[in-house]
Amino acid sequence: MRVIGVAIDVPEPWGSYLNRCRAQAGDPQAEYVPTHLTLLPPTEIDDDAEPTVERHLAEVADRHAGFSLLLRGTGTFRPITDVVFVAVAAGISECERLAADVRSGPLERDIKYPYHPHITVAQDVSQPALDQVFADLAGFEVRFDVVGFRLFVHNGDSRWRPRRDFALTA
Repeated sequence: MRVIGVAIDVPEPWGSYLNRCRAQAGDPQAEYVPTHLTLLPPTEIDDDAEPTVERHLAEVADRHAGFSLLLRGTGTFRPITDVVFVAVAAGISECERLAADVRSGPLERDIKYPYHPHITVAQDVSQPALDQVFADLAGFEVRFDVVGFRLFVHNGDSRWRPRRDFALTA
C-alpha cells in the first residue's frame, strides 16, 4: 500500500512565505508538508495501482485549462477543526471542478467534509497561535496562474514527496 495526495503548489516566493508563517505558528507539519491547495487528501492505493492512477491524472489534466487563483485573507474551520487557512477568493469553481474530476475513476472516494479550497497555515497548535496567524495573514493577497497540479507520495516518514507533475492543457 502507498499513500498519495494531489495538490496545487503555491509558487514562490509565496509558498515559502506561507510555510514560514505556518512554522512560526508552531505547526508541526510545516517541516513536512509543502504549501499547497489540496485536490485529493491523503488516499491509500495499492502499489500496483500507481500506473492506473497516473494515467487517470494525466487524463484529468488534459480536460482542464489553466486558471487564475486569487488568495486573499484568512478563514478558519473552528470550532469543527482547529485550522486557520488563507482563503481562495477567485478560482473556487475551477478548483472544485478539478478536485471532483481528480476524485473520480480509480480515485473515487468519499471525503469527510465538503470540499472547500484553501491553503492551511496553522493546524494542531494552541488557540492563541491560531488567533495570531489568523490576524497576521488577514491582509495577505496574491494572484497567480495555476498551470498544473502535482501527485505526492507519502513514504511513512511524515514527508510528502513530489512524484509527478501534470500540466493543465485543455
